[in-house]
Amino acid sequence: MTLIQTALSGTRAAQIGLDVTSQNIANVMTAGYTRQGVQLTTVQPARSGATAVGAGVNVPALIRFSDSYKSLQMWTAASDLAQREVSQAYLTQLEQVMGDGESGISGGLDQFFAALNAASVEPGSSPLRQQVITAADALAQRFNSLQTVLANQRTAISQQRSTVVGQVNSLSGDVARLNEKIAAATGLGVNASGLIDERDKKIDQLASLVTVQVVNQPDGSRSVSMRGGQPLVVGATASTLRTQTNPDGTQTLKLDFASETFSLAGTPLGGQLGGLDDLQTRILAPLSRSVTETADQLSNSVNGLFAGGYGANGAPGQPLFVFDPTSSSSLLRLNPNVLPQNLGFSSDPTQPGASDNLLAVIALQQQPVTLTSLGNVLLGDVYSQLVGRLATDSQQNQAALTTAKTVRNQAEASWKSTSGVNQDEEAVNLLQYQQMYQANMKVIAVASELFDSTLAMI
Repeated sequence: MTLIQTALSGTRAAQIGLDVTSQNIANVMTAGYTRQGVQLTTVQPARSGATAVGAGVNVPALIRFSDSYKSLQMWTAASDLAQREVSQAYLTQLEQVMGDGESGISGGLDQFFAALNAASVEPGSSPLRQQVITAADALAQRFNSLQTVLANQRTAISQQRSTVVGQVNSLSGDVARLNEKIAAATGLGVNASGLIDERDKKIDQLASLVTVQVVNQPDGSRSVSMRGGQPLVVGATASTLRTQTNPDGTQTLKLDFASETFSLAGTPLGGQLGGLDDLQTRILAPLSRSVTETADQLSNSVNGLFAGGYGANGAPGQPLFVFDPTSSSSLLRLNPNVLPQNLGFSSDPTQPGASDNLLAVIALQQQPVTLTSLGNVLLGDVYSQLVGRLATDSQQNQAALTTAKTVRNQAEASWKSTSGVNQDEEAVNLLQYQQMYQANMKVIAVASELFDSTLAMI
């Protein structure tokens, strides 16, 4: 009977091995599946003595081929990749808008000063004066169009941030619920590999939204926190991330966990949230401020000269522009009261046909303006420098995006080398466990024949 019991333990072990191999093969195409293996241990003999060979084989547990370090590498790579991807879509759109010579501010400035130069040849010409007003109106519309694009991008970022925040909360809740199930299964001695795989996929998705730090707990659960240490998931409890709109229209992220609230202002976020935050603070806000400052200084300079001069009829000149920093759609607009004869081309009311004041306005193109992001820059070079800086930022992000894709692919390949299913390896395992099962069944058959022979002799 001992021989049969030993062989039966071998068949049971072989059967479990076949079951595990079958599970691995069935999930060869399942994303995020972690392959499993059989842990075999010998059963110690029940009796003592030099001839006690043991009591067969036992399967105390299944092996889950998982490397926490490789998983963390993959999650970090997912965060970096998502941060670059979410920024590039906005940067590409902005490059296309600002790089269009037909509708850019640079072309509008050139046309405006070209109209001024043409009017300086014959200052008393009403058509040429009207051309200056038309060019000024077109220039104002170009400022407004760009500022509207920037405002639309800020709105889109706010909307996307709110969507991402909702996804973070949903995934955090999923991880917390899976933590609870895994802890319960672990306590009962149930194989929780499938639940762990599902939780790892949720964490991978969460990492693409915001950079996470993961700590394994003794009960099988995982604590997930942000880069700054703010908790997202602790055991079966998940935090709640929310946006708070400030008086200036910007958004601040708040994290509520239990009875505590964490402000994430200035916290490096990573993932899509980090990409949106970086895009808004480092690209859009300085660019919008530069456009506003340019419009402000241009209108002040032109208005000051024209209002200080005299028109074709000797009457005091009128300001050409109206500047409104509170409006994105009407940042700069034409003064509705200005007429061609009101343009103060002359500095002397007794010489309405003079153009000395007009020449001073033309000279503004080569005068510097002071911008927060660029310093002192010639008015005629402001827009080209803004476009150049944007192009540099976009190229740097594209290079970082290419690197992030490579790192993510390498991290996935490294993870699969440990946790992924190898069909050739599983085919070998299938054959080995089949042979193990057949060999143990042969032992049972031999033991049965020996038992029958013994009975026949008796």
